[in-house]
Amino acid sequence: MMINSLITSQTRIRLLKKFFLNSSTMAHLRGLESEFGESSNSIRVELNRLEGAGLLKSLRDGNKKVYQANCTHPLYSDIHNIILKESGIDRVIEKVIYRIGNLMSIYLTGDFAHGKDSPVIDLILVGCNIDDEYLARKVLQAEELVGRKVSYVVLKPAEAETLLLTHKPADLFPLWNSEESEIILHHSASTGT
Repeated sequence: MMINSLITSQTRIRLLKKFFLNSSTMAHLRGLESEFGESSNSIRVELNRLEGAGLLKSLRDGNKKVYQANCTHPLYSDIHNIILKESGIDRVIEKVIYRIGNLMSIYLTGDFAHGKDSPVIDLILVGCNIDDEYLARKVLQAEELVGRKVSYVVLKPAEAETLLLTHKPADLFPLWNSEESEIILHHSASTGT
């Protein structure tokens, strides 16, 4: 694990994964305490450090202080890329995007979209004339490469248009689209971040 050799605090690593994989992810202290199964004190210390460094921003939601990644921080893209590489998501995308048909976009869903580490990478692929056999072979190769299961669904553009509108930005993270031909570093302004 590359990130463990750079950062010794497991709580800080979990917070970075939580907030920097999907910039739409928002969380408060008690929710993080429940999710991580750690004391609120250790989480609070790390949240304060990350906020003090400008990596996280906070806002009030009633009596709760809610945190979110600061996408305008100069290190946001770098940290985001480290988290993508750590999870293996970047290698999965590289394996599946070429020669499978008319692939238009790929979205990350499930636990990783919420910033939770998981043994499964959940993807939605949008496109036409997808070569299902080739895709299945590439997914198996990617699973062996990253040591995680890859679960995916392929949608035609019309199906995707309807389905994707039902997801909140924190539930669905755009990873790749054919227009940019590269892994997307963060949500565009059109997604509200």
